[in-house]
Amino acid sequence: MTDGSTDTPIQYAHRYGIIAMAAIAGLVVGLAGVYEIAGFGRNAAAPQCLPAQKIAQHLAPLVRGEVAAVVVADDPHPLPSLNFQDDAGTAKALADWRGRTVLLNLWATWCVPCRKEMPALDALQAKLGSSDFQVVAVNIDTRDPEKPKAWLKEIGVTRLSYFADPKAKIFQELKAVGKAVGMPTTLLVDGSGCELAALAGPAEWASGDAVKLVEAAIGQGKAE
Repeated sequence: MTDGSTDTPIQYAHRYGIIAMAAIAGLVVGLAGVYEIAGFGRNAAAPQCLPAQKIAQHLAPLVRGEVAAVVVADDPHPLPSLNFQDDAGTAKALADWRGRTVLLNLWATWCVPCRKEMPALDALQAKLGSSDFQVVAVNIDTRDPEKPKAWLKEIGVTRLSYFADPKAKIFQELKAVGKAVGMPTTLLVDGSGCELAALAGPAEWASGDAVKLVEAAIGQGKAE
């Protein structure tokens, strides 16, 4: 052999085959540590989101019709700390709604699908809004903060409380965790701040299908 050993060809191949297999095994373990694959902790559920897993299971059969594009979370995780402000400019955060189911919606006046679904969101709030549920629609227009307020008044949206993030940081924060790819973006969130479901694009939120979906989230949230 070229390395000076006295191994026969078969022994040589066997010995170096074992070494190669050991090297590959070491590489796999190393990758598992980096990427958390093969049971090394991938998608470990946050304790506060364990109830959300059960809620999401009840929601899955209700994703149909007008809300067929909604994606139910198969492994709910906490959403980032999302900060915005109310109509008076007071700082607000998603955490302010802990204990309540929330339909978080990001919208802007330059987004045609957003404008189209706002009356439906207003109607959903009118129908289901309570101490257990709220539609939290956050405007992310970065110019002329009075424009979205005036537009909502013009079209007769009166049930939604006004929230805004003039710097649109909330969109970037959700985009960074893969929860926002375009506008509008809507997330159904449980009382612990965990994602239950998400939708990229508009929906008819006042439809029977949407109401049933949200009612199930509220009811299961109270049960948990």
